[in-house]
Parts: sequence; C-alpha cells; structure tokens
Amino acid sequence: MDVGLVICRYGGVTQIGDGVCVPGDGAAHHEIVFRLVVFRPFVEEVCVGHIVESSEEGIKVALGDFFGDIFIPAYWMLRPSQYDKDSGLWVWTPDYGEDEDGGDDVKAEEEQEEQQGYDMDIGSEIRFKVKGINFTQVTNTAKGLQATTTSTTSRLMPPVYSSKNSSSNTDIAGDDSSDNRPVRKRSASIDLSDANVPACMHITASICEDGLGLVSWWANEEAEEEDDNVEDDEGHGLKVEDIVE
Repeated sequence: MDVGLVICRYGGVTQIGDGVCVPGDGAAHHEIVFRLVVFRPFVEEVCVGHIVESSEEGIKVALGDFFGDIFIPAYWMLRPSQYDKDSGLWVWTPDYGEDEDGGDDVKAEEEQEEQQGYDMDIGSEIRFKVKGINFTQVTNTAKGLQATTTSTTSRLMPPVYSSKNSSSNTDIAGDDSSDNRPVRKRSASIDLSDANVPACMHITASICEDGLGLVSWWANEEAEEEDDNVEDDEGHGLKVEDIVE
C-alpha cells in the first residue's frame, strides 16, 4: 500500500493472526497488525525545505537530510521566472506594473535597468506547495526491471503564462474551486532495463503563488503583519477598559 515513507514502527504489534503453512515452506506465516510512523504530506500542503540543485527543467528541493526527492518543475515557478545559464540559477523578476503617469518615462526606464531579479540560490530556504505524490514500485520480472507508478495529484492544471498579465501568479488554467480534491491515478508498467531506477516516493511541488518561494522574500511582510496584529490587540484592550469604566 502507498502509505508513505516509513520511518519506524510505533509501539508494539497490536494483533497476531493464526499461523498458516505454505506448501514448500517449513515456516509458519502470520498476518499481523501494527502501527507505523510515516512521512506523507497532503496534496496542497505547504512545506519549507532548501534548494539542493537547479537546472533548466526546474529545482530540486530537500527537507534537511531526511527527504530529497522533491522537484519543482519550470511550469510551476513564480511568474515571470527564467533560468540564468551563466549562474546556473533560477531568477524571479517580478513585474510591478507601469506607472499611470507618462511624464517620468526616463526615470521609469532607469529604475527598470537598475532593478535586479531575485536569485534562487543553492541552499536557500524555500516555501513550496505539494502538487503531486508519486509512489513507484520496482519489481524484477523475466523481462527485466518493471516500474509501476501510482500518483496522487491536484485537479488544478499548471498555470498558463500570459504576457498581458505576467505579474499574476494566481491565474491557473482549468481552475475549478468547486472540486479541487486530489486525483489518484495508476500508470502502466515501464521497462527500466536502459534507465535508472526511480525513487520509491517522489513529490512534485509548486511555488506559483504569492507567499511561496524563498522564505527571505516574504520575511519583512510577515514581520510587519505581526506588528500590526499586536497594535490591533493593544487597541482593542484599551477600548474594553473604557467600556468597563
């Protein structure tokens, strides 16, 4: 069963069935019930990891030294983002829109030239959203190694880039808020005789939403929101005291 990545057994065995002898085997086989501690994030769950590898296809992310088979493909990047071949990193260059007043065109051009993108450096903490979980079972058959993959993915389709609204990261093709339950699919067996054996568990993630991406990008805004909440709480407290008096 595709329950997740097993970490350890939790407690002892809760139930042991009767022993069954199999022809040709002198041992007794028992059906047992036990509990396990497993790692399996939910689809659409937000997690924080760090970048370990960057390529034109996307970014590979790891959760510490524990789990490193997380991949953010190019089509799930913040928009607009591009891969810089010189540095070997993905760069997010947000578009803040054009000024309505057309009198300061020269200044606007200078600001655009001075504007620098946000590099997704190796080792940086990154906040991502889980979009799919793939479980691959590899078996050795007479034809060679065969891999069968079971996937649990989101119903939402990858975003379609639009040059007219390049600064938006929330427009997603095929968005249906009425039914966004995960979809479970099972693929056919694949011959692995000429390929590398895939990981038993692989996660596909996305950073194509506001608030996702490097943690440092949104740290200042989160701190300001916390300060505003503290001020609001203090203000409400004064109002209550006035009413009591």
